[in-house]
Amino acid sequence: MGESPHSAFILPILSSNKEQVECLLVAGISPRLEFNAKYRSFLELVAQQVESSIATAHSYEQERQRAEALAELDRAKTEFFSNVSHEFRTPLTLMLGPAEDALTDRDDPLSPNQRQRIEVMQRNGLRLLKLVNTLLDFSRIESDRTSAVYEPTDLATFTAELASVFRACIEKANLRLVVDCPPLPDPVYVDREMWEKIVLNLISNAFKFTFIGAITVRLHQVGDWVELAIQDTGIGVPAAEIPRLFERFHRVKGAQGRTFEGSGIGLSLCEELVKLHGGTVKVSSVEGEGSCFSVFIPTGCAHLPAQQIGSTRTMTSTALGTSPYVEEALQWLPEESRGSRGSRWSEEPLNGNSLSPSASSAPSASPACVLLVDDNADMRDYLKRLLSQRAQVETAANGAIALNLIQQQLPDLVLSDVMMPEMDGFQLLEALRADPATKSIPIILLSARAGEEATIEGLEAGADDYLIKPFSARELVARVETQLQMSRLRQEQSANRLKNEFLMTVTHELQAPLAAILGWARLLQTKPFDQTKMARALATIERNATIEAKLVKDLLDISSILSGKFQLQLQRVNLVTLTKEVVTTLRETTQAKQIQLVETIPDGVEISVLGNPDRLRQIIINLLSNAIKFTAKGGRVNIRLERLGSVAQITVTDTGIGIAQSFLPQVFDRFSQAEVPSSHSPGGVGIGLAIARHLVELHHGTIEAASEGEGRGATFTVKLPLV
Repeated sequence: MGESPHSAFILPILSSNKEQVECLLVAGISPRLEFNAKYRSFLELVAQQVESSIATAHSYEQERQRAEALAELDRAKTEFFSNVSHEFRTPLTLMLGPAEDALTDRDDPLSPNQRQRIEVMQRNGLRLLKLVNTLLDFSRIESDRTSAVYEPTDLATFTAELASVFRACIEKANLRLVVDCPPLPDPVYVDREMWEKIVLNLISNAFKFTFIGAITVRLHQVGDWVELAIQDTGIGVPAAEIPRLFERFHRVKGAQGRTFEGSGIGLSLCEELVKLHGGTVKVSSVEGEGSCFSVFIPTGCAHLPAQQIGSTRTMTSTALGTSPYVEEALQWLPEESRGSRGSRWSEEPLNGNSLSPSASSAPSASPACVLLVDDNADMRDYLKRLLSQRAQVETAANGAIALNLIQQQLPDLVLSDVMMPEMDGFQLLEALRADPATKSIPIILLSARAGEEATIEGLEAGADDYLIKPFSARELVARVETQLQMSRLRQEQSANRLKNEFLMTVTHELQAPLAAILGWARLLQTKPFDQTKMARALATIERNATIEAKLVKDLLDISSILSGKFQLQLQRVNLVTLTKEVVTTLRETTQAKQIQLVETIPDGVEISVLGNPDRLRQIIINLLSNAIKFTAKGGRVNIRLERLGSVAQITVTDTGIGIAQSFLPQVFDRFSQAEVPSSHSPGGVGIGLAIARHLVELHHGTIEAASEGEGRGATFTVKLPLV
């Protein structure tokens, strides 16, 4: 019988984080062994082993609890999606049913305007129902409560019919639809509703990302499998993104599609539905060349649950037919391709919510111009209807198109969605704020992203206002009107400041030659002069009187142009003769300033335009005078006249002080003057180039200014249509 220990060694068992004692290990000391360092080390190793075993047990228990918690959370999420989807379907049904009744009621037909409103509601209600049904499908798949009914189907004919419903839509986009579905040797067991969703989702996805070329739908039997291949010549998918294409809610960043809208679950649903058929989905893609999605499902029915073959569907159907898919795809097309509905909107005032005129006290004032940017066609039509009562509304499907329109004509306000393809709202905002010509345009952003952070992000980016969807018509109109009124106030303040500066400049410019004329006139009256001084005095008086007369003439011209009373008497004008006359007139001025004036004008050639000779002469004089004015002693001014295709081109280049890049967009604005070096004081009131621009435009031509920067000269180019 063994001896009992007379002493024990107590060791702490620490927690996994080594911060607290979990328990104590009491180890009896053998009375037959000396308790030395080796014995102690052995017991410490035992304690460590016990500590490790307890930590492992704790870890397994925590992992089990986490797994149970995640499973419970997943069950709760699935149940939530299922319940919410069912709850959404009830009010949607009660919305879509009456809408359908109203649209098909022949006894009490809707007016065209009311029909348009109901059609928009129905179309977007179906779109929402499609999304709700997709969520319901996912919840059923995750909870293993799908009610697939597998039936023998003529899959070739069925697939060809589904693909063909997209033909009109695809052809409106100037694409080709190729359907290659030859008869199969035997029927294929599929759930028809699920197969419909697979085909429609894949074709819809191909159409969304294809802009030129064709979409091809092929169905062939390959051994014991049937392969459905949907191939496009679209933008393709980056290689790094291909493994994630079927992840739920994943979207390829920066992909250029027909719309930015989408939930990112269409391809994921396709994969799940294919798996329910015992099949697989594969994708091959080359960025910039296109993609091919291939669905493989086995033939026969041995792989399918026997109780679901030819059975009766026990759950509510989530099939919607082909209409919602095609209607949604049609909205991705430009208005001219799908048929403009915007022109049929009612022009009647909308319960007092329409915009007031740009100047309420002046009904004849031109209406404000609002540029509306949104990739959703229905949203564009709806907002255009709200705003077009008193405002001129232009529309664009994304920021890039909007930027191009803005470069052609500046709007009074930009109303832009945030999430758009190619160039989104924030990128458009950044581009407009970076350009001196557009940085003061009021911009209102629209977004479905709610919350204070989203609003702050929009305002910090430079937006004047940020409106969260959904919004009321009254709120939108009020905010647009507020921004337009604030913009008008800023413009009036700027105009008043500009007017005061202009009056001061004109006064100064009028006083300088007047002082010279009056001074010499008084001297002539009080002092006798010899012939030399007399000639000098008269020449000075004549020169300053000419300056005064030109200034007055320019002011009268700009006033006449702005009032709309300026008219041209047109005739055939030979620019070769006219330009040489102007050069001869100004050569004495350049010689006096020691500037080299070089002309490149063809001899013996007629370059004729239809115009007014006096005004064409004025254009050339203004451009040359401007070049001479800003070119220092010893510099050079070139004028070139040439025929380029159907236009005559006049180019005036100098080696003067140049034009700052920031001022180039304003160089033709009236009363606008750039800052010049202190050593250079050219004078003028800033209307010479403005007059030149107006005169060129009255001759149906164009004028442009270019400069590589300050101190590097400038080039002005005029193009006029030839006779």
